[in-house]
Amino acid sequence: MSESILVTGGTGTLGRHVVDRLHGSDIRVLTRSPRASAPYTAVAGDLATGVGLDEAVAGAGTIVHLASDPRRPRTDVDGTRRLIDAARRAGTRHLVFISIVGVDRHPYAYYQAKYVVERMIEDSGLPYTILRTTQFHDLVLFMAQTLARLPVTPIPSGWSFQPVEAGEVADRMAALALSEPAGRVPDMGGPEILPAREFVGEYLAAAGRRRPLAPVRVPGKVSQAFRRGVHLAPGHADGRRVYRDFLAERVRRGRPAAGYGRSWA
Repeated sequence: MSESILVTGGTGTLGRHVVDRLHGSDIRVLTRSPRASAPYTAVAGDLATGVGLDEAVAGAGTIVHLASDPRRPRTDVDGTRRLIDAARRAGTRHLVFISIVGVDRHPYAYYQAKYVVERMIEDSGLPYTILRTTQFHDLVLFMAQTLARLPVTPIPSGWSFQPVEAGEVADRMAALALSEPAGRVPDMGGPEILPAREFVGEYLAAAGRRRPLAPVRVPGKVSQAFRRGVHLAPGHADGRRVYRDFLAERVRRGRPAAGYGRSWA
């Protein structure tokens, strides 16, 4: 059997772009419910239970692990453990993982789970590559949309983000998947750091909505970490597309709002 590339989370915000960029390869996408109409080769497997993973991983020389569920961080840890076990049994030669800038220093539970997964991969004995990035444009837009639902829009004081285009991250991930294992590679960030007031205001302007903005100092260690900029990578402003251009395209396409959720398989 010739080796293929298996992608987990291949239908998510990042995954669909990665799958598109690997279209010239023998690529398969892990899913709990394969559909004959899908524009890729879907293979059945469930990271949440382990059912079908051995069969899905068989023959995959490279696994690109993108599946994630911010609402249930523990699921990421348990699912990755099952994937690593299956990859060991299959003799997978390269495990590529997407992570987040600052997970080793941030108390947010989802980020902590990402760091646990990083260490599991590093200790797995499998050849691996790990890329950390800043937040995607899609997430920042989702946050702005959520905050703007209230009559007075709260703005977390001191919070800033460095949004990066998911397609540009996909370019990097695809290149890493087609290369030799490289361990933890340099972080990747967006081209600009935006205060919360700015990215919310830009969303409201693009959507043609008016809301008074009210600065709010959010208490707690998680908020403190965001104020410190633990999640930012100012030394790795590798992205090219700025948030404003991303918003403008959404408006042109008639989709100024965003959906952002889990990318699990």
